[in-house]
Amino acid sequence: MRAQVDPEFASYVAARQHQFLRVAFLVCGDRRLAEDLLQEAFVKLALRWDKIRAENPDGFVRTVLYRDAVSAWRHRRREVLVDVVPEHRRRGEEPDRSTMRIDLLGALDTLTAKQRAVVVLRYFEDRSVAEAADALGVSEGTVKSQTYAALDRLRAVIPGYVGQEEER
Repeated sequence: MRAQVDPEFASYVAARQHQFLRVAFLVCGDRRLAEDLLQEAFVKLALRWDKIRAENPDGFVRTVLYRDAVSAWRHRRREVLVDVVPEHRRRGEEPDRSTMRIDLLGALDTLTAKQRAVVVLRYFEDRSVAEAADALGVSEGTVKSQTYAALDRLRAVIPGYVGQEEER
């Protein structure tokens, strides 16, 4: 016998799934893993829907996504080592939007899972330090230090894009 799906839950998932899939992809960098993370988050939400529907379902899904993404990263610990960072453009040449996007996605791959989650929360979702700390279940100091380390790494990988001018 199949359980009935709450129409309010189904409506919520239909309205929010694309935004959360984008967030999950930015956090983990892998489409299939992002889909799995989102599906797991929605399953966990469905199991608690009666309680969470009146509270903050977006916050619950976001927290589950970020925490599960960090856990998945810990389990697989993938590293890609290269001798030289590939050059996508000539020095002094302005990059086009597609080149910038490719550079940014590649640069995000160089971050740890926690750094990547912090960057997505703070700069893609425009969350405060306190909101990011709450979503990740860490202290505000951890969010600040992870943000600093992540931006420092991004500046090293794609100079000129992330809040600094290229040194001459």
